[in-house]
Amino acid sequence: MTTDRGAATTTAALQRIADALERLTPAPPPAPDFDGADAFVWHTEPDRLSTVAEVNRVPLDHLVAVERARDTLMANTRQFARGLPANNALLWGARGMGKSSLVKAVHAAILAEEGGLKLVELQREDLPSVGRLLDQLRGAAHRFVLFCDDLSFDRDDTHYKSLKAVLDGGVAGRPDNVLLYATSNRRHLMPRDMIENERQSGINPSEAVEEKVSLSDRFGLWLGFHPCSQDEYLAMVEGYCAAHGLALAPEALRAEALEWATTRGARSGRVAWQFFTDLAGRHGVAHG
Repeated sequence: MTTDRGAATTTAALQRIADALERLTPAPPPAPDFDGADAFVWHTEPDRLSTVAEVNRVPLDHLVAVERARDTLMANTRQFARGLPANNALLWGARGMGKSSLVKAVHAAILAEEGGLKLVELQREDLPSVGRLLDQLRGAAHRFVLFCDDLSFDRDDTHYKSLKAVLDGGVAGRPDNVLLYATSNRRHLMPRDMIENERQSGINPSEAVEEKVSLSDRFGLWLGFHPCSQDEYLAMVEGYCAAHGLALAPEALRAEALEWATTRGARSGRVAWQFFTDLAGRHGVAHG
């Protein structure tokens, strides 16, 4: 009797331990339905890919002063969509000049041409989980552009090491059906003063700098975005007005657009869009 009671107690204790372990290591999430959407966002805790019903983007022909980057990225993405060799791309440079807009617009254009190309957004802070994301994409029937916006690293930030899993692939290798497009205001993904400090204070300064700076070298394509001229800025404004049927006297439009840029202290595609948004609102013109 005592033996039976002891065995029952042991069995109950083992069951509680098993239940606790199951809670600590939950079952893997179900495979995402990649046929259900063209764009996804990666989340962690728990790991999952959520669908994006409608991507926030502008048409490709609305992007002015980025023609060279546009054509290069279009060609690279088209190759990838067709199953041909293609390079990871780093779009770097001036703020508000359409880096992330170009990635999303190119995806839409190639999707219309080729079909089947998926866009997956990965936040910089979730880079340590990228290996788990690649496991979900590996072997899928679709091809994926992994998009990391506003990528940069500061002192003591080790997230850049996780990025190497995408760029170099490690032992398993980057899946053939995954490509990485990243945007950054910094060409080398870190502040210049941080690079100089590494050179001056490190025990092996050249090695410390090379480990971090060489990360950007792992991108096969570098596409630079530079501040736009006044004429390019005005062309952006005129393009938005024409696309949405907003007709103003050219001189009045020019004067207002330049005044808006002066108050903002900058000229860029973002500033042009912000001016147009204000202008459209004042004239009762809706835009999406």
